[in-house]
Amino acid sequence: MIPFFPPDLFEADGADLLEIVRSVGTDPGQRFILGERTAAFEDALRERTGAADVVACSSGTGALSLVLSATGVGEGDEVVVPALGCAPPAATVAALGAVPVFADVDPHRLVVDPDAAEAAVTGRTRALMPAHLFSVMADMPRFADIARRRGLRLLEDSALAQGGELAGTPAGLWGEAGVYSFVQVKTFGTAGEGGAVVTRDPGLGRAVRTLRNHGQDGSQRFVHHRVGYNSRFDEILAAFQLHRLPGFDERLERRARIAEYYTDRFADLVGDGITAPPPGREGRCFYVYTLLAEDREGLAAHLARAGVGSHVYYPRPLPHQPAFAPYAPAAGRWPAAESAARRNLSIPLYPHLSDARVEYIADTVRAFARPGRHARDGAAVQSRRAT
Repeated sequence: MIPFFPPDLFEADGADLLEIVRSVGTDPGQRFILGERTAAFEDALRERTGAADVVACSSGTGALSLVLSATGVGEGDEVVVPALGCAPPAATVAALGAVPVFADVDPHRLVVDPDAAEAAVTGRTRALMPAHLFSVMADMPRFADIARRRGLRLLEDSALAQGGELAGTPAGLWGEAGVYSFVQVKTFGTAGEGGAVVTRDPGLGRAVRTLRNHGQDGSQRFVHHRVGYNSRFDEILAAFQLHRLPGFDERLERRARIAEYYTDRFADLVGDGITAPPPGREGRCFYVYTLLAEDREGLAAHLARAGVGSHVYYPRPLPHQPAFAPYAPAAGRWPAAESAARRNLSIPLYPHLSDARVEYIADTVRAFARPGRHARDGAAVQSRRAT
């Protein structure tokens, strides 16, 4: 069995994690949140990204809430968000009393379409919040241009994209602020939950830092300058992320090589009902590898019979979710998002997949798309055992 979600992501780091737990737990300072390890982790990410400030917090969703609050988004404001993807962009907007406005996505790249986003702008629009999805970054140069021309704030949901880069700018630093998520399966996932806000604006960084700890700015305890959040970062996870940071580039490179191999193997399957993501590394982050399959259920069943796990991330667009229906026009249509929701299927992509397993997965997909037409692939699925 080749699982989609591997149970052994941190197996090589197990002894180090236990030592970190012991070290933090026996530290005389007994500081379990927002201590020197968190500060060191923020410094390391700041140096790596070139951000003016990095603020570690409890999750990627928490990071979005902090950014929206710090930029003043509130009651009655509209924020343009993608129609396809995870719930937090729309949910954090709605939680502040603002209105998420859903824009359709590019039918191939699956990230929010800049033209659709600009068409959704009204006199009440306060911000654009493009999101990077699967392994593709949104067209941030276009969004930066729209934000400038229309006088809008640009907030980047880069939760899935740490390590991605577009036109020399890291994911998260195209707008006023971006966010990262460190949940287990992300590119820089951890053994728990966590996130960060990244920004080029020191003032915005200070505002986020105050908001994450109940509105306290750190100068004096129990003085609350703003109504804030409990979105603090764990010292054990900060130390663990510092431990894993030196190997991050190597893991990213392995993800990219696997994705490139898949894309090369699947490039000629469009006519057979399977579309691979766009090729290349520019504006890519290789978080997951997602196919568009006309017969998704058939492909998933075929993979399962061959011992390969797969996963459907977003089986319905956000405007079709019960929670967000009140924000979606009754006659609204998001055809590209609706089509992608019916067809998307992700296959395994993680750094410790062996070459043999990667080849086996690709052979299995090809055998489904072209049964009997490629003896090499068909024979491989029948005879090879994943190793």
